[in-house]
Amino acid sequence: MSSPSISTKAANWWSQSRSRSQATAGAAILLTATLVGISAFVWASPSGAPLRQAVADATEAITPYAAQNVELRRNLQRATQTIASQKGKMTAMESEALAAQASTAKQLAAAQQQATAAQSQLASVKAQLAAANAKAGAGSKSSAGGSTGSNPGSGSPGSGGGTPITAPARADLVAPTSRYYGMYTEQAPFNWATFDATSAKVGVAPNLVGYFSGWDETFRANAVTRAWAQGRMPMMTWESRPISDANNVLEAPAYSLPKIIGGDFDAYLHQYAKDIVATGLPLAIRLDHEMNGIWYPWAENDGQGKSINGNNVGDYVKMWRHVHDIFQQEGANDLVIWVWSPNIVNNLPASHKAAGYLESLYPGDDYVDWVGLSGYLRPPYKSDNNFSFDYTFTPSLNALRAITSRPIILAEIGASETDGHKPAWITSLFSALGKPENDDIIGLSWFNLAVTSYVEGVRATNDWRVDSRADTLSAFIAGLTRPEDRFTLTPAP
Repeated sequence: MSSPSISTKAANWWSQSRSRSQATAGAAILLTATLVGISAFVWASPSGAPLRQAVADATEAITPYAAQNVELRRNLQRATQTIASQKGKMTAMESEALAAQASTAKQLAAAQQQATAAQSQLASVKAQLAAANAKAGAGSKSSAGGSTGSNPGSGSPGSGGGTPITAPARADLVAPTSRYYGMYTEQAPFNWATFDATSAKVGVAPNLVGYFSGWDETFRANAVTRAWAQGRMPMMTWESRPISDANNVLEAPAYSLPKIIGGDFDAYLHQYAKDIVATGLPLAIRLDHEMNGIWYPWAENDGQGKSINGNNVGDYVKMWRHVHDIFQQEGANDLVIWVWSPNIVNNLPASHKAAGYLESLYPGDDYVDWVGLSGYLRPPYKSDNNFSFDYTFTPSLNALRAITSRPIILAEIGASETDGHKPAWITSLFSALGKPENDDIIGLSWFNLAVTSYVEGVRATNDWRVDSRADTLSAFIAGLTRPEDRFTLTPAP
């Protein structure tokens, strides 16, 4: 139970003191009247002396009661003043408490408004990040890396905040002093997870990253900025078809070579070139690769005299030069390294192996900076395949060298685990790169994925990855780190 308040205690005391005071006052008046009467009688009586003495004695007896009454009145006055003082203090304390409560409520309301505003801002930032991530992740097949200059737009993914992104001069990239070690992985350069995980196993980080893009996509500047933010040259395989088309789709009429030559994509190409210039960073472009094959819609014919996708003989060169000329008009060729990259000739139709056929597809040295090759160890294996570098690449390298002296890059290579020839093939690859006759090969880019596809009507899954098996990985590390092969070797993070 709680104790009575100060005001309640004072009221009780006041009530008791008031009753005592009234009784005492009444008794005093009565006694005084009696004394007056007696005194009058005594003073008038001749024998009043004894009585006068009695009155004196009575007066002396009454005096303390009168003094006590005065003291009681003083105590009552003090109590009244104390109560008034306590009431004043309580009123002041209540006022202060109410003022503090009002101030706290006001501060709380302001804090709630700030929290609401912060939550709204956070939601907006999350929405922007989600949109940026969705855009970055859409349509990626693999990865690539770019070239010289500096990026005027800072703060891009992987750029290290506001630090400008820079790259070597284009001339140094075209003619490097050491070889490029490149790789294609899932999602790179838009996501480095698989790329970095593979690098950690190899112990060396690639300095070139490959990726794919279609003609239904605008220029993806973040591929170039993210690559150079990691110090990696981007190489984009640019396919004149929608990025979502499967590799077995030969017909894409809207993207035929005659339509490109005729100007249907000129507005797109001009804007693409302008966007490259805006980054201020270089990149390699592998335009419509493997054009000497019969499996892409930019091939001219199927090897049996039938046109593919409405294309005509000579259209491939015309298309290449048309695209190159538009880039030249926009100033983009100061940043672009053009990579003409046919497929190895081993398994092509006889007409596509014939003398002069590959040369008929070459745009000319004025339009090409590097020549590349796509080449794989892949089943089904022919009986004469000895699973060596020479069998896979030498006939095609000889054909390229007969056409041009431009630097050569093994732009897309890999080996299947089928039948267990992969480690020996990798060892042969790196051994051959150490030979003087292959000094014009400035690098390679490994296709580090497992892919299911049809080859000569047979469906198979080929694991091209360098870490597909322990012996494969060991052979790859041993070959890559040979000093005579002159690769640019950067320790993996």
